[in-house]
Amino acid sequence: MTHKKTLLRVIPLGGLDEIGKNMTVLEYGNDMVVIDAGIMFPDEDHPGVDLILPDFSYVIRRKDKLRGILITHGHEDHTGALPYLLKELGPGVPILGTKLTLGMISVKLEEHRLKKPKLREIHPGGHVNLGPFGFDFIPVNHSIPDGVALFIRTPVGNILHTGDFKFDQTPVDGRLTDYSAIAAAGKKGVLLLMSDSTNAESPGITMSEATVGVALREIFALAEHRIIVASFSSHIHRLQQVCDAAVESGRKVVVTGRSMINNTRIARQLGYLDVAEEDLLDAYEMGDIPPERIVVLSTGSQGEPLSALARMANGDHKTVEIQESDTVVISATPIPGNEKAVSRVINRLAKAGADVRHKGSDAVHVSGHAAAEELKLMLNMVKPRYFVPIHGETRHLRAHANIARMTGIAPDNIFMLDNGDCLEITESSARVSGRVDSGVVYVDGLSVGDIGQVVLRDRQLLAHDGIVTVVIAVDLQTGQPMGEPELVTRGIVLGTDDDSLAEDAVARVSKTLAKTAREGATDHAVIKNAVRESLSQFLWERTHSRPMIIPIVMEV
Repeated sequence: MTHKKTLLRVIPLGGLDEIGKNMTVLEYGNDMVVIDAGIMFPDEDHPGVDLILPDFSYVIRRKDKLRGILITHGHEDHTGALPYLLKELGPGVPILGTKLTLGMISVKLEEHRLKKPKLREIHPGGHVNLGPFGFDFIPVNHSIPDGVALFIRTPVGNILHTGDFKFDQTPVDGRLTDYSAIAAAGKKGVLLLMSDSTNAESPGITMSEATVGVALREIFALAEHRIIVASFSSHIHRLQQVCDAAVESGRKVVVTGRSMINNTRIARQLGYLDVAEEDLLDAYEMGDIPPERIVVLSTGSQGEPLSALARMANGDHKTVEIQESDTVVISATPIPGNEKAVSRVINRLAKAGADVRHKGSDAVHVSGHAAAEELKLMLNMVKPRYFVPIHGETRHLRAHANIARMTGIAPDNIFMLDNGDCLEITESSARVSGRVDSGVVYVDGLSVGDIGQVVLRDRQLLAHDGIVTVVIAVDLQTGQPMGEPELVTRGIVLGTDDDSLAEDAVARVSKTLAKTAREGATDHAVIKNAVRESLSQFLWERTHSRPMIIPIVMEV
């Protein structure tokens, strides 16, 4: 088969109509590459779930074609699925990323006891070939150092995948987005642009990360007692600014929270976090230092129940107890779905006497994603023929599609894809053709993918309406009910109006059993079903709740 007749297939497996689990497949003939492999964190609709992975069964089934996995940057929503993917693929697949990205990935893989992964460091400005694909790596700003966009040469034309990016003119580490490389890509001709949509609804330009440093220094100068700063542990630029402000105000930095300790260690080892050893303290050494000379750097900016900040708010942290006049800075914005958890932590901190500063009160956070004017600039520099907005909920993707229309891209050349859609591209055409398996895989403790929608629905039902167990004794020979049924309830009150509700429920079950006996039903499944239906109807009539009902038939 000649190159000209072979289609390029672009298949997003995650990251569309959601914030998280970013993953995209590029497939050409007998060759395939994967860009990013992220996770999404559960919300209150996913009780008991620890992580949500993309369904990467399409990649597993074609693992012989896979030439490599390219990771644009070190955030969990781009790297977190790698341990689970590699357990299925085996250790031989090359994983390509920049130095810091690989440093964070290697810690994650060690935690999962994955031996000898094939990590290949890429350099911004460098080039790598994988089968028919050629990759140039373009430095971009984001809320983590060492992010890259991918300029991909394919047999049908060039693709630019931006990764997560913003155009910060005064980045904390001095590493600017390589505008000339993006413009050069546009000059060479870009067939398809896939661009970050997270902030497409935000007008104007995203503020520089450097503005947070100004706000932090002002807060630190006024604080008279201990300062606690909660941030994303991967936001190395933010951690740098906290450390700089701490040293300037004559304070030592204490790091707490497992991921914060790991990431600060890796970032210092690799040269991305510049803070002197003597300015860092172990949490257990804090007692000897006056509180006005301490800054605690903590996890928990999303209100996670087991994080360091949540433990402090609840009064059960091993080394930090919130005291009157402590200043707590939450230097992050809640991920959609986490607002209640963050608000709960803020209220508990305030109740303990802390002065809590957050995005709503001070300029202590800026986004790492490009706003509308920056997205226009990207589109105008690249001038792609086809455009796919990626990384965002549907409203963000639609806003980005509108921005693309404003910059002159023909509406027919803009593709609003869903996870699993196959975009087939030739040198002169692009169309959506079919779908592959896509969806979610739930991680619950040590089980991966064993939880389905039925289990989640049951958990939601149990949390909302409780459970009623009905124990029924039947005669071993005749199948006739014996004695009175027994009701055991959890999470439901039988007897809200008067004590007769429980008695009436038992009477309703007895009546149903008498009816099944008259009809000669001896099959346990038939008896259980009849009891379940009648008791469910009774409880709905009397309490307007639908608890889970589990009939148990015992032969005696």
